[in-house]
Amino acid sequence: MTSVGPTTGPSTAVPVAPEPQAAAPDRFGGRLFTANLRQNGIYIAFALIIALFEILTHGDLLTPQNVSNLVVQNSYILILAIGMILIIISGHIDLSAGSVVAVTGAVSAVLMVNNNVPWPIAILVTLLAGAAIGAWQGYWVAYFGIPAFIVTLAGMLVFRALTMSVLGNQGIGPFPDEVRTIANGFMPTYLGNIGLGPLDGADLFTLLLGLALVGGIIATQWRGRAGRARYGQAVEPFALFITKIVIAAFVVMFVIVQLARFKNLPWVLVLLAVLVLGYSLLTNRAVFGRQIYAIGGNLNAATLSGIKVKAVTFWLFVNMGVLAAVAGVVFAGRLNQAGPTAGDGFELDAIAAAFIGGAAVQGGVGKVVGAITGGLIMGVINNGMSLIGAPTEQVMLFKGLVLLAAVAFDVFTKRRAGAAR
Repeated sequence: MTSVGPTTGPSTAVPVAPEPQAAAPDRFGGRLFTANLRQNGIYIAFALIIALFEILTHGDLLTPQNVSNLVVQNSYILILAIGMILIIISGHIDLSAGSVVAVTGAVSAVLMVNNNVPWPIAILVTLLAGAAIGAWQGYWVAYFGIPAFIVTLAGMLVFRALTMSVLGNQGIGPFPDEVRTIANGFMPTYLGNIGLGPLDGADLFTLLLGLALVGGIIATQWRGRAGRARYGQAVEPFALFITKIVIAAFVVMFVIVQLARFKNLPWVLVLLAVLVLGYSLLTNRAVFGRQIYAIGGNLNAATLSGIKVKAVTFWLFVNMGVLAAVAGVVFAGRLNQAGPTAGDGFELDAIAAAFIGGAAVQGGVGKVVGAITGGLIMGVINNGMSLIGAPTEQVMLFKGLVLLAAVAFDVFTKRRAGAAR
């Protein structure tokens, strides 16, 4: 038997195959699924709430007149929600918004009604008053270092007291026709009306504006998806993307058709659309908007990266004061008088709209469109419960549960995102 000695030549070791790696999560799993769930969950919930109240009201919720009422009645809350979402994204809060609405409405009434100041000048002075109030609160928060919760809680009391002092604890009105038109008026008919089936009586110019809006939404979403794909970022499945576009286009055109069939577009909706577009561009494209998210996401990192945190925080509160003044003029014009109880509880509705719309409790997360959606959810709940004759306590109960569910959903998606990493 021949024995084989050790090999003295070069080594011929067989390479060891690497251990198989865990498969990457599918496009509907992990962080991508969580991101889609977080971004689209609010819209799914909105659709379900609308469907629920459409059934409970036997079709009255989505009639042309009621759709128009929903927009007009909630316009001032939606305006406040735009400013509030920016404050919350930065990691702060504003409890004084309702009182600022009241005091700025009182200032506009004293100027226009008591002193006969021309309404454009009076509105400009009112906006400057709102900016001054925001600068006052922003100074204490940004430069003196007092928490926004305390500063604005004090402001809620101070500015309510100022409202009573300015008004003498009584209402002042009526407002000029132009101001009332901003709050309650509708665009005139430019190109005539259509007399075709479901579009019977609809204003042609309004329908064309709706089609232009849908075209803008499609172009913006398409460019955003293409940009993310170009830089190798995760994008949602194409079928889901198309489905979202189709649903968004249908919802927009449905609302536009209903408004066109009633009295045309409310002027306050035009104002709101300009604000939403402007602030969406600010948060998504402007450096200042990116800085807001950076401050709310990680304050220390934002400071070390060179962001002027104090200045950004200061201007956020100035902006909140200006938007509260806009809401104050709109609300006073809608009621045709400024009263000492105006704006009572508005700050809570605006905060709820921001959180229901997807804002994170810790800051750094949120969108203007989400806050508008959250405000509309609150408006649909109020309107729907009113149509079915529900008592006030049931309305408060339902709104409280919706707010709790929204924050619980935020916490759930964060935990899921952490588990997916």
